[in-house]
Amino acid sequence: MLFPLFFSKRLTDLLLATGRRAAWRVRLAISLAAVAWSIPGQARIEIGASPRTADATVGCMFPLAGRAAIYGRDSIAGMKLALADLATELPPGTAPKLRILVEDDRSKASVATRIAENFIARDKVRFLCGVVSSGVAQAVSRVSRARQVIMIGTDHASSRLTIEDFHRHYFRVSNDTYTSMAAGARYLADLQKTSGWRRLAFIGPDYDYGHIAWRDLEDAMASRGVRYEMAGHLWPRLYEPDYTAYIAELKAAKPDVIVTALWGGDFIAFLKQALSSGLLDKARLANFDTGGNFDVLASLGEQAPPGLILSARHHNNWPETARNRKFVDDFHRLEGRFPTYAAEGAYAGIRAIGQAMALAGTRAGNEQLIRTLEGLHMSLPEDPEGYVSHIDAETHQIVQAQAIGEVVPNSAFAPAKVMLGRWVVYRAEELQPPLDLVRSRRARARGDTASTAPPPIPIQ
Repeated sequence: MLFPLFFSKRLTDLLLATGRRAAWRVRLAISLAAVAWSIPGQARIEIGASPRTADATVGCMFPLAGRAAIYGRDSIAGMKLALADLATELPPGTAPKLRILVEDDRSKASVATRIAENFIARDKVRFLCGVVSSGVAQAVSRVSRARQVIMIGTDHASSRLTIEDFHRHYFRVSNDTYTSMAAGARYLADLQKTSGWRRLAFIGPDYDYGHIAWRDLEDAMASRGVRYEMAGHLWPRLYEPDYTAYIAELKAAKPDVIVTALWGGDFIAFLKQALSSGLLDKARLANFDTGGNFDVLASLGEQAPPGLILSARHHNNWPETARNRKFVDDFHRLEGRFPTYAAEGAYAGIRAIGQAMALAGTRAGNEQLIRTLEGLHMSLPEDPEGYVSHIDAETHQIVQAQAIGEVVPNSAFAPAKVMLGRWVVYRAEELQPPLDLVRSRRARARGDTASTAPPPIPIQ
């Protein structure tokens, strides 16, 4: 069955509104019409070039139902925008024709593994991409390694994927937990100087992403010399419906600062319950990786909890650059709403594939594409003025700046009544893991005790 034709009409309207080259407007709009058909247990969406004309097929996996479905929908829209921008911004005739397949991984590793294997065996994909959950991404990354198919991660954030579990076929184009927690540690260090906070609690989802986020924050605070009393670690399951018991435990622990790695609908549910319980009357809450996402801000209504400290992997109102404004406006014209950060991650993933193939050639082999992706520079919506994102050759992790802000009234991005402001911006170069840390973590993962780094400074 076909999806409604508003997909192609909206994209046509977008291209006309932004004054793109008329010669390819209609062709591109038609090529981006999304098609779905029934296969056992799920639907498939296809955008971009046809199987006959494609230079490469990209197989993407996102959640398309449940709490995380918004990230799948926004990722699809972001990839459409990337195809349009590649066609206009690359030299004429150099943009590769990409066929993009999307299937619902249901946030399950077993489902994603099966989809990835089918993409490779049946659809002959050149690239795997996407994935929201870090646990799911690890499973797909193992398929990428075994089948030697390049994987471009666009949303999941566990730093384990680019450090301990690094392999040459995996790349990531959104900030990871190390980046976010390195920025968070700097913010907490400065906050301690002004507020004198002492007691810290952490609550994160009980799987790899949550535990790695805490490890990265702990290491980053140790490296900054931040001293604190640990009030507790709490580990609710992913998609936990009721945080009452965890909130009671946090209130009893009396922390000055609570850092959380809950994300998406989980963070929204936790935040609403925390606000109604009075938890934040005496403690400041920080979410440095995902908390500033647009769906979170929209969920707050007119509430602007004092002292709420948030960041995300893309912001609709930062940086205030022409490229970011264009991306946000283009998304809004296409979808009729403002994007979550997942859209920019997926946009970056297709940009990376397109630019690498344009540079290396559409017939380039894997090794040439890998060498091209290593060190690839891409100007992205989240780049502040004067900075261009690039992929680090040692980790295959994109290197980007990060901005942390507080919730302030702002009705410019309806339906949200609040956005982030009072920004503190950290340069990309400050947030990269030191090479000795990368090598020591990899050595420990291999069981090479002779190469391990010294333990962090004592925390009191």
